[in-house]
Amino acid sequence: MGFFSKLFGFSKQEAKAESVEPIEYEGYLIYPEPKAEGGQFRIAGRICKQFDGEVKTHMFVRSDLLSSKADAESFMINKAKMFIDQTGDKIFS
Repeated sequence: MGFFSKLFGFSKQEAKAESVEPIEYEGYLIYPEPKAEGGQFRIAGRICKQFDGEVKTHMFVRSDLLSSKADAESFMINKAKMFIDQTGDKIFS
């Protein structure tokens, strides 16, 4: 591990973040990014939308833990869609 990664607490595993294919929904991009935690997966991800050439991002993390990564991704997508429907562009306020 290099000097800067030790200094800032980054591990090689964090540096190799997976590339996630977004799901488009109502003009928003949903990136499911479950976090492995103790043999389970925490529901997490990002909701993004472009405004006048600038991409706004809302980080989405829930306390729920699920046993499979696929289930956590699916749950996150469904919750993000519901959040978008209820909140709209206020997500980024």
